[in-house]
Amino acid sequence: MKFLQYRRSFLGLFMAASSLLAALAAFAADEAPDAMVKRLSADLLETIKNDKAIQAGDASKVMALVDEKILPNMNFQRMTASAVGRSWRQATPEQQKRLQDEFKTLLVRTYSGALARVKDQTIALKPLRAAPEDTEVIVRSEVRGRGDPIQLDYRLEKASAPATGWKIYDLNVLGVWLVETYRGQFSEEINAKGIDGLINSLSERNKANAKK
Repeated sequence: MKFLQYRRSFLGLFMAASSLLAALAAFAADEAPDAMVKRLSADLLETIKNDKAIQAGDASKVMALVDEKILPNMNFQRMTASAVGRSWRQATPEQQKRLQDEFKTLLVRTYSGALARVKDQTIALKPLRAAPEDTEVIVRSEVRGRGDPIQLDYRLEKASAPATGWKIYDLNVLGVWLVETYRGQFSEEINAKGIDGLINSLSERNKANAKK
C-alpha cells in the first residue's frame, strides 16, 4: 500500500512537472533533455504553490493543465500505443483516438489527488549518460523531501519535424515503468474482450473515478 501511495504521489508529480509555457517552445527546441526536465520540475513546484485548485486535487483544473501545457511535451500517442501493445496496429483510427482519450483521463483522474500531497519536495537530477547524437535518452532524478529519496526517471525522444524538442513518453517511479505496468493490464482486457472491451473498461473506470 505504501508503495502504491508513493507511485500515485510522484506520478502526479510527473504530470505537473511536464508543464511548459507555449512562449518557451522555440527555446525548448534546442534545450538538452535533462535541462528540460530540471526546468519543468521547478515550474511544477512553483505552479503547485500558487494554485489552490491543483492543491485541492481539482480534476477539471488538472485536466486543463494537461491539455494546455503537458501534452505538448509528451508523445502521448507513443505512450498509449506502447501500453496497448501489438493490438494497437489492429485498432481503427477511431479506436486509437478513444484509447488515447480514455487513457489520458484515467491518468489524470487517478493522480490528480496526488498533487495535493506535493509540498516542499525538491528534485535532484543525476548526470545524463547520453551522446550528443542520441535521439532517445533516460533522464534520472530523485525527489527529495521527507523520508527517503524517491526514484523518478523519464524516457524521452527527440521529436522529428514538424515537431521540435524532446518529448516524454514513459516514466519510472520506484523502479516501475508506467507503460509496462499498464501493458499487462491492457493485454488481459484485450485478450478477454478485444479493443472495444478495453475502451469500455477504461470508460467505466473513468466514470467510477469521477464519482469519488
